[in-house]
Amino acid sequence: MADQEKASTERYTGTLSAVRSTVVDIHCPGLLPPLYSIVRTGPEMATVVEVIDHIDDHLARGIALTTTAGLAKGDRVVGDGRPIEVPIGKELLGRMFNVFGEVIDRRDPPDFDTYRSIHQQPIELADRVVSDEIFLTGIKSIDLLVPIERGGKTGLFGGAGVGKTVIITELIHNMVLKHEGVSIFCGIGERCREGEELYREMAEADVLKNTVMVFGQMNESPGSRFRVGMTALTMAEYFRDDLEQDVLLLVDNIFRFIQAGMELSGLMGRLPSRLGYQPTMGTELAALEERIASSRKGAITSIQAVYVPADDLTDPAAVHTFSHLSGSIVLSRKMASEGLYPAIDPLQSRSMMLNARIVGERHYSVAREVRKTLADYEDLKDIIAMLGLEELSREDRRTVNRARRLERFLTQPFYTTEHFTGMEGRQVELEEAVAGCERILNDEFSEVGESRLYMIGSVDDIESDRDKDKEGRGQKRKRGDAAGEGNGGAGKKEDDGSGENSAAAE
Repeated sequence: MADQEKASTERYTGTLSAVRSTVVDIHCPGLLPPLYSIVRTGPEMATVVEVIDHIDDHLARGIALTTTAGLAKGDRVVGDGRPIEVPIGKELLGRMFNVFGEVIDRRDPPDFDTYRSIHQQPIELADRVVSDEIFLTGIKSIDLLVPIERGGKTGLFGGAGVGKTVIITELIHNMVLKHEGVSIFCGIGERCREGEELYREMAEADVLKNTVMVFGQMNESPGSRFRVGMTALTMAEYFRDDLEQDVLLLVDNIFRFIQAGMELSGLMGRLPSRLGYQPTMGTELAALEERIASSRKGAITSIQAVYVPADDLTDPAAVHTFSHLSGSIVLSRKMASEGLYPAIDPLQSRSMMLNARIVGERHYSVAREVRKTLADYEDLKDIIAMLGLEELSREDRRTVNRARRLERFLTQPFYTTEHFTGMEGRQVELEEAVAGCERILNDEFSEVGESRLYMIGSVDDIESDRDKDKEGRGQKRKRGDAAGEGNGGAGKKEDDGSGENSAAAE
């Protein structure tokens, strides 16, 4: 009986005929294993391989999802014809998983009853819904200038070290506290340290209970990094379709997914396209992105970090990603070097939701005026550099003063960077952000120093600072008066004495 069960689970058998890094060729004398099915090989059958191509009637090609160390030509290969299947259920919440749905947080694995293939089809167009609702983040520059669509896809574009991961972690902090649905964080090819820190911080903040974390780290094989996004999406689709909940999907980093596909394409011998990218990049990215959608049951709102090689937004990876997004937030290295965080470039960032019909006439007009003021200031920078600020007209000088105050007002201290900066994090409501920019545009703070607007929440912080200054000056004046009274008695006696002497002299 046991032999019959073993035979039924090993319907496809063969041997390794070639191993090229993480790409292996499998010779099968009988039936070839189906595409996207899993086979095992190597010592103790520990190496997992996903079949991705049929070369001929008896040769299949696959990508290893685990290490290929110890593999040798002629090793036995077995498979049951089933794809990667990951667990689904409420037990996912508060746990950390790898590409196979295995728990990696060093806690006892929960008991799952249901498993689902990671290769799911996107929902039908007839079942999709489009929302006009804004997903508020509590970050001034995003909510005002690049509002995020509920159920949409937004990209965070930037080179190395401009703050993509910091914004992602701040969004998790802000969203989990007030977001009623489920948050799923998918780490594709990022540092192990960042994942460990994020897990610990979320546990300390008591928000891990509504979060699922899935990781394919940079030390893992390109096959694992290439498929981990689909594992996270399968779990997100469960919460959306089965439990009818809204899902916030945060991905860090989509470029690492494209990079993993590029590595695999080269190992498989495919001719590269422009700048060395795989010829199938558009298809592979679309297969992942099109599964992120909203249905009548719930919405998957996705915020994705996208590394931009050499800060070049015309790179094919960035260009292909742009086409799938409803909003793109571009981070500027120049602004980061000036200490303006979050370093969001309002002139290159865009959002389809910044429409008067959706956000309202007041929000739209203020955002447009902010962009115009910052664009005019950008045009005037060359003149200022050559001739100086004094050579500008009075109106241009007003524009420069407004723009510099707007740049500083749109900075914001984050909760996730408190231990680095020593500044308390702030969340700002959309109405406060709009009102603050409106007052700056109306020159209400033209007499206030620029530094007073830097790293604050709402403009009410300036008023509270003024009150503190007044109190401080009042206390100093009181102390001065008290000291004067103490010295005033002696001074008075001296005066009286001098007066008497002068009267006697007269």
